[in-house]
Amino acid sequence: MSIQKDCVKPYFKGSQITRREMLTGVAGAAVATVAGMAVPGAASADERVVKNGRINHSVCRWCYSKLSLDELCAAAVKLGLKSVELLNPPELPIVKKHGLVCAILFSHSLQNGLSHKGNHAECLAKIRSSIDAAAEYGFPNVICFSGNREGMSDDVGLENTVIALKQIIGYAEQKKVTICIEILNSKVNHKDYMFDHMNWGVEVCKKVGSQRMKILYDIYHAQIMEGDIIRTIRDYKEYIGHYHTGGNPGRNEIDETQELYYPAIMRAIVETGYKGYVGQEFVPKREPLVSLAQGVKICDV
Repeated sequence: MSIQKDCVKPYFKGSQITRREMLTGVAGAAVATVAGMAVPGAASADERVVKNGRINHSVCRWCYSKLSLDELCAAAVKLGLKSVELLNPPELPIVKKHGLVCAILFSHSLQNGLSHKGNHAECLAKIRSSIDAAAEYGFPNVICFSGNREGMSDDVGLENTVIALKQIIGYAEQKKVTICIEILNSKVNHKDYMFDHMNWGVEVCKKVGSQRMKILYDIYHAQIMEGDIIRTIRDYKEYIGHYHTGGNPGRNEIDETQELYYPAIMRAIVETGYKGYVGQEFVPKREPLVSLAQGVKICDV
């Protein structure tokens, strides 16, 4: 997640099909024109694009700030998505009204997170409030963050994070809500953020020791820091509770304009038996809902 100002495979044997053709084929044969530019694989924002039912599709609210939440929810329903996410508790009645889920709720500060004991009281209060809201509406997840290092070693920050999460994990278990700590890159978008390598978050989950403690695996951020996305998904599947997408470089559309090949990534996720949600978290450069439709079709494997 990247909220500004801290509001976050089967191969075709014998085929010479190109990466562009594959993406276009997965996304559909339609070609939309936006601002005079052809967009391969894009579809009308008024047609249902979810067909296969193997991915539970979601979209992050903050990427579509030019739309009202009502407008985004209405578009999500048309496209076949199940969730609009990264909302605060007062916004939940709107998604519920549209028959949608909020797959993961926002909670506390991204920069001032759990790695510093001085932040614990405020962070835990906000996590608890979001857990209460998620439980009330029957929604599955609440986000949390390590926060920035600010000169602290990763080992100390890890222990402090575990101390904090152990104070709230029993409450999450009681309410049947999962807490997901997000991996972010510290190279481009979130300088000094502590949880920037997967091993750190996995260790947090192991030490907290609960099925209600997971990782939000943001594929865009992980690509910048470590790459090796599919192997990581397979190796750490038991620790991943939620996924985010985004094109790299640029964090824009997830089509052939960038380096990640999302059809293969989504197949790897499906093969792990994952039943949670995948949230589209790219920032559209083109017409927002056309790009959203395209991204969802690419991921609907």
